[in-house]
Amino acid sequence: MKTFRKWAGRISSIIIYGLLICMVMTVITTKVNGGTAKVFGYEIMTVLSGSMEPSIKTGSIIAVKPVPAASELKKGDVITFKASDNPNTLITHRIVEVERVNESVQFITKGDNNDTKDTAHVNSQNIVGAYSGFTLPFIGKLLAFIQSNNGAIFLLIVPGVLMILWSVINFWREISKVNPKEVKPTG
Repeated sequence: MKTFRKWAGRISSIIIYGLLICMVMTVITTKVNGGTAKVFGYEIMTVLSGSMEPSIKTGSIIAVKPVPAASELKKGDVITFKASDNPNTLITHRIVEVERVNESVQFITKGDNNDTKDTAHVNSQNIVGAYSGFTLPFIGKLLAFIQSNNGAIFLLIVPGVLMILWSVINFWREISKVNPKEVKPTG
């Protein structure tokens, strides 16, 4: 039973330290990259609307891979692009038509859940990346919380407090194991 407790304590410590490290890395990465996390070259983004449902649920996170050349994109691909009226707004929609005008390429997009095509054409320079097919439903809500100031504080403080509490509990256990009769006074 003692061995089980010892291993359970070690595993708990590893989990708590791992969570702390993950949270710190996520907060730092999102702050450095202006609100988007990058993992292995993919940008992790949160889906905020239902325009792509049922393919991509609201509140999901998706992985978007930068596209080396917009000419490689084709009808049916799902892309993330900057809105023409507000470059700070990112939209993820499916390409329904590709138009080649001289040497430039424009894309006509539509959300799977929308009845009509998007009114503005997407220029190749506004494309952030192509949807990789990787989705985690509902995790986007958690990621959005982590990216907020309150979330960053909460997710740094809570694991830190858990680590301190776990250390105090382990310290207390070790002190309680010491038998006062075995301790010889010096002097």
